[in-house]
Amino acid sequence: MGEPAWSVVFSDGTEQRYGEGVPLFTFCVTDRNQLEWLLASDAYSAGIAFTQGRFDVKGDLKAAIQYKGWQPRSGLRRRLSWAVARCAAAIETAIQSKARTAENIRFHYDRSNEFYQLFLDPRMVYSCAYFRSEDATLEEAQLAKLDHICRKLDLQPGERFLDVGCGWGALIGHAAAEYGAVATGCTLSGAQYAYARARLEGRAQVLDCDYRNLTGEYDKIASVGMFEHVGPRRAREYFGKIRDLLAPAGLFLNHAIARAEGVRDDGASLFVRRHVFPGGQLMHLHEMIRAAEESGFEVLDVENLRPHYALTCRLWEERLEANREAALKLVDEQAFRVWRIWLAGSALSFEEGTIGVYQVLMSKRGAPRRRWTREYVYSVDAGTRVPRTA
Repeated sequence: MGEPAWSVVFSDGTEQRYGEGVPLFTFCVTDRNQLEWLLASDAYSAGIAFTQGRFDVKGDLKAAIQYKGWQPRSGLRRRLSWAVARCAAAIETAIQSKARTAENIRFHYDRSNEFYQLFLDPRMVYSCAYFRSEDATLEEAQLAKLDHICRKLDLQPGERFLDVGCGWGALIGHAAAEYGAVATGCTLSGAQYAYARARLEGRAQVLDCDYRNLTGEYDKIASVGMFEHVGPRRAREYFGKIRDLLAPAGLFLNHAIARAEGVRDDGASLFVRRHVFPGGQLMHLHEMIRAAEESGFEVLDVENLRPHYALTCRLWEERLEANREAALKLVDEQAFRVWRIWLAGSALSFEEGTIGVYQVLMSKRGAPRRRWTREYVYSVDAGTRVPRTA
């Protein structure tokens, strides 16, 4: 792939264009010195400068991030970025207490429900959608994702279903309404808890607690986009707790982002942990599976939804930018820029394959199997939906 068409506008109004065709994006900088600094800087420094408004990007933000990533940087600067990011990750993992976890969750999810409503679908699903076709709407794809999870879990009427990190309650609401499950979800976000309780009105149970404090037994368990907050040092504790909550013949679906093999922490991952998801860490797929198996799980199925998350993030970023004026009434300019560059950068990372998102279906080791193939997930008449009442 050759160099894209792009341009730069300096503070005196002069413009320079590069490449052939209509520019995909425009860097708005003070002078040539700042442009040279920008193209040579590490991802963390450039991200901070963007969120502080020291430069701007007009047009395709994802394309701008991709172009900047192509620019050469010294090996020393690259190694220093890796070292700082790894050190920060180790420190954050070491202090991941229950209180710190709750604080980190509130930092991200308690911005305001109204802010998230500007770019999420009406069900407020804040995880990778499932596009049955590339032209499906975000609303259609998020509904398909909820259904995909319930089908994989072979959810049956009357079964006890737990969603660990239930967000605004979309999955437990869907499981209860469409599959007749006795659904429970837990979250550490006060804003999500209040919203989900009001939304579900007793149709599903919502708990304001850490998953580590849960008791009881569940036939089916899902964890969607929550494992990224756990970290490698507590992965076995996490899987062990889920195993203890799962019924002997139950199923567990873990839906989580994973870093591609050979991809290391860098300035971009440090930016996300500092300004988007404090305490968050990505593992490699084999590390997740090993931790699960060492905790007594047997892996039944693995599906990578990487292209689906690339499209999801791209649509979220487009929606957020389209609602800029409304967003700036809810959050300040810096927070708005943080979310924009994070969503655009995430879309690029999924497109390039440096990260993926995996749905891993598991049972307790040696548990009896109700299904012999995966046909039940994809057949037209699959599942055991309860007829929707008016």
